[in-house]
Amino acid sequence: MTEEQLREAIQARAVEGKAPCKAMLDLAAETGASPGEVGRACDELNIKIKACQLGCFK
Repeated sequence: MTEEQLREAIQARAVEGKAPCKAMLDLAAETGASPGEVGRACDELNIKIKACQLGCFK
């Protein structure tokens, strides 16, 4: 998966600039991207992670 495809997949799962942590972890597993790569792409797209499974973000 290219970086552009990853960004498109993130945007497809985001709603109003937010995406659930679980959805982003699942995306990482599905695509072979690391959670860090997905997180950085979210940051670059200004998409906030919500419902963090570690309790870091609400």
